[in-house]
Amino acid sequence: MQQNLSAKFNLKPATLAVLIQCAALLSVLCVTWAIYWLMAIIFNLDLTYPIFTLVLLQALFAAFFSYLSGMATWWRWIHLGFPMIVWAMSILNIPNTFYLIGFIVTLSLYWTTFRTQVPFFPSRPVIWEQVLSLLPQNMPIRLIDIGSGLGDLSMCVAKARPESLIEGIEIAPLPWLVSVVRAKFKRSSAVFKFGDYHALDFANYDVIFAYLSPAAMQALWQKAQVEMRTGTLLISYEFEIENVPPTQVIKQRHHEKSLYMWKIK
Repeated sequence: MQQNLSAKFNLKPATLAVLIQCAALLSVLCVTWAIYWLMAIIFNLDLTYPIFTLVLLQALFAAFFSYLSGMATWWRWIHLGFPMIVWAMSILNIPNTFYLIGFIVTLSLYWTTFRTQVPFFPSRPVIWEQVLSLLPQNMPIRLIDIGSGLGDLSMCVAKARPESLIEGIEIAPLPWLVSVVRAKFKRSSAVFKFGDYHALDFANYDVIFAYLSPAAMQALWQKAQVEMRTGTLLISYEFEIENVPPTQVIKQRHHEKSLYMWKIK
């Protein structure tokens, strides 16, 4: 249903989330007013609602509407937790400075996640080693990690393949800055760019590595089909491309996530 709403009204998930919270608030008002009216008419009671009850109803309605609209599972948890967190913070009398610091840190970490639909997902060392095993051997390559986060994968590959040009691009300022500083301290040859990978020309690369989100995979594949050269590799951790069988799959032990590789034809 979320896809239908997005297609019909061109709604981003963040916009849909706001509308869902508004719909939940309206539902809470209608339900509580109806119950109040019935109790007053039938039992002649002047009913009052504890604040926590109203907040809980808001959270439950929002999570339910998120489910009905087909939003991703993690959005449902956000809808469930958001009203509760706001209420809890309002009664703790937290100084305004903490809100400002939290906002700045969150903004610098997630930046345009509401638009890209790609949260901050760090990969693990076992994945870096498996990516290395997929790379063409005995020749220098140019590889870029799109959404490079803190830069771990790029620096690992750069260390193992010093003859190659290894890059990373990150749209969130804080992870990008951390990756640049870490590369300087580690004297890594990996190069980190600040920006959106959509602005890149994939034709310049032999290998594209992505750890994005399900929402971004179809657009990534369309870009790869147009720009990537024959014989080059597109590698994705965890997320598949719908209706596009991978050339190779590396399954993780004791883990449901896999590494997917497509060789461009």
